[in-house]
Amino acid sequence: MAEYDINDPTDLDILRAQFDIISGNEWDDYIELAEAREIGYKNINILKSASRKSGMSKYLSPKVLLWVSNLIEDLDSDEEE
Repeated sequence: MAEYDINDPTDLDILRAQFDIISGNEWDDYIELAEAREIGYKNINILKSASRKSGMSKYLSPKVLLWVSNLIEDLDSDEEE
């Protein structure tokens, strides 16, 4: 899992690009997976909020982008195991 610094413009560009390439269907899959694993109310809600902003990363704060990115990486890594 990569460590991103939200104060570094390059890292922010990477986070925004990673966020923007996730499709609506993928967001639905991530939300279903998060609900099945019961990862917590706040985490599920931030995924739902992010899905509504799919493809529009400029409207999310760097902190939220990092949070969502970490959640997605956790869900992906758990899925592969």
